[in-house]
Amino acid sequence: MPIVLDGKSVAAQIKADLGARVAALKEQGIQPGLGTLLVGNDPGSVKYVAGKHADCAEVGITSIRRDLPAGATQSQIAQAIDELNADPACTGFIVQLPLPADVDELSMIARIDPGKDVDGMHPYNLGELVLHTSGDIATPLPCTPRGVLTLLDHYGIDLDGKEVCVLGRGITIGRTIGLLLSRRSVNATVTLCHTGTKDVHEHMRRADVIIAAMGSAGFVKPDDVKPGAVLVDVGVSRVWDEQAGRYRIKGDVDKACYDKAGAYTPNPGGVGPMTRAMLLANVVEIAERNAAR
Repeated sequence: MPIVLDGKSVAAQIKADLGARVAALKEQGIQPGLGTLLVGNDPGSVKYVAGKHADCAEVGITSIRRDLPAGATQSQIAQAIDELNADPACTGFIVQLPLPADVDELSMIARIDPGKDVDGMHPYNLGELVLHTSGDIATPLPCTPRGVLTLLDHYGIDLDGKEVCVLGRGITIGRTIGLLLSRRSVNATVTLCHTGTKDVHEHMRRADVIIAAMGSAGFVKPDDVKPGAVLVDVGVSRVWDEQAGRYRIKGDVDKACYDKAGAYTPNPGGVGPMTRAMLLANVVEIAERNAAR
């Protein structure tokens, strides 16, 4: 039987540990705070931000919320970022993506104070990740890639020398997880596939691990999976269910692949909870580093 990589269960354990660490920080007079900047009312973003604040309440982190209308200008968004950078109650914050089409997302990410970048996506923090092929990294790590590796490690899945096929080149995971996978402490060999990749199905068939992050519902089929491979499904697509009369969330991995896998992440309930847990971990770690100075 394949192993179900239960992100909800592992995230709950992580949050219990973080709650104890937040309590210890409070005893030192330090109150960690997570800020979010949400522009507009995209349903997925609204739900995701609400989940982050619910997580904060669960572990004792203060929530600092900034919401702007969908028509907010780039200068208004920049001003909100500057305010969160300057707010001493805000240990770290995220700018929820996507931003309006006429806003330069990368310049907004670059405007975040690197020391408060709990998404781990600021160019400085990504640069630190690029530079450190081994040893500890004292800057925030990207949440979704970190969550994937933490989940695999929890279940004792050793990636040393394994062939990992990553599907998708987005900044949330596709372009960053290879940096973590190829560090000496993990030691995997990574193939990054995208829309320009020829014979993508052949790359998948050779892989010991497939990390699917394309946003293409059911893209990975049973014929693409080597027996015993580990399947990590990061994709999110809203697909209309005619029978139910509503949209459902679908992952990139066809559920028919599960019987062929050695282990797999359910979707939902796999990588998503881990991403949120890693966001909280980054907040707590920043607060701990600040306390040690």
